Amino acid sequence: MHGTEAAIASWGSGGYRSDIMKRAGVVLILLFAFAGLADSVYLLQHETTGTPLICSIQNLTGCNIVAQSPYSNLFGVPLAEYGVLFYIIVFATAALELVLFDRLLRRVLQVLASVGVLASLYFVLIQVFVINALCIYCLGSALLALFICITASLLEPLKRSPPLPPFSRPPAPPFSMPPAA
Repeated sequence: MHGTEAAIASWGSGGYRSDIMKRAGVVLILLFAFAGLADSVYLLQHETTGTPLICSIQNLTGCNIVAQSPYSNLFGVPLAEYGVLFYIIVFATAALELVLFDRLLRRVLQVLASVGVLASLYFVLIQVFVINALCIYCLGSALLALFICITASLLEPLKRSPPLPPFSRPPAPPFSMPPAA
């Protein structure tokens, strides 16, 4: 079967609906990645021009404190550059997945998203416990990374393998016939 025939044949088994849901999830990842890219570009623009961040949300006014801290750079590179790179890679991978519809690309999205969430968690903890200030743009990026991770994990769930036989159970006794009467 080719193209439409395969899609029609899989409709009854839920395969076609599943493919549509996967594509919708990838489009959602594209939107999240675009928003994350915009956020990171804004932070990078601040870093390169030195202009203060607009940060006037109640109790989250520490954007400039976080952005000017020594923790805003990693190996001499602003964290915003890593954010731009991360979101570009996620966006490109998701766009490629839409074209190729490939399971491996969905797995790559899951790995990328997991790395993004772990990095975001680390940097949020730095803000809370070391810098003692919160940046709304950083928290927004962390939330977007989390949304990407959740969406990516729903695209291609890990399949559970059948349970292994228990080794602690003694072997079954050999089959024997009841005595003849």
